[in-house]
Amino acid sequence: MHLLFIGDIVGRPGRRAVKTILPGLIDTYKPDAIIANGENAAGGLGLTKETAEELLDLGVTILTSGNHIWRKKEFYDFLQESTRVLRPANYPPGAPGKGATVIRLSNGIRLGVVNLIGRVFMSPVDCPFRVADSIISELSQKCDLIVVDFHAEATSEKIAMGWFLDGRVACIVGTHTHVQTADERIFPGGTGFISDLGMTGPINSVLGVKSDIIVERFLTGLPRQFQIASGPSELCGAVFSIGASTGKTKKIERIREASLS
Repeated sequence: MHLLFIGDIVGRPGRRAVKTILPGLIDTYKPDAIIANGENAAGGLGLTKETAEELLDLGVTILTSGNHIWRKKEFYDFLQESTRVLRPANYPPGAPGKGATVIRLSNGIRLGVVNLIGRVFMSPVDCPFRVADSIISELSQKCDLIVVDFHAEATSEKIAMGWFLDGRVACIVGTHTHVQTADERIFPGGTGFISDLGMTGPINSVLGVKSDIIVERFLTGLPRQFQIASGPSELCGAVFSIGASTGKTKKIERIREASLS
């Protein structure tokens, strides 16, 4: 079976890239599920009900997120009710929404999806390793295979999570840094891994933001309001080929495809 993961979708350019590029990827890879990180999909920060539904209508199966999911308080009710939009599971109890879900795919496979956030260079949250251990122990009784989106800054923390969960989950994808890494690998226990899927958004930018704004911030040290860049966009992600009977990754193919519009 094939699972398509899409890296952090940034604003309208990112959503437009999904709309224009995703149909071709579906034709090529025929994914059994599509999992996308959407925490920056609404204006570059957060999600709204409308943007979430737009991406789900375009074919995304599950939307994961990260630290920016809390930027729009009007989204909290939808996040609480939705079974297809996740927030990191290791936020303290009381945070709205769910950190994991189980869906039955058209091929009958019960897929568990877990969303976690790192602690290194990030705001304080509960330990992602201990939360992952607890959730995956529970989900393993309810589903056939489990995948993880680990939204984290430090590469070391992401790789450590890969070793920690090797053999217990089908794959772990990193998100958050907006730069695709070339370190895809399969751990000895069969868990597929990549440190970061990359960004789905404007190419001529700094992580999705207009480049002159970021350059000026570095030159002056003064704050500037971020504005999402325009121009051509790209979709970054990866396709994981997973044995349906074994739950182990057999192949990983990185994707970085540009749209002319």
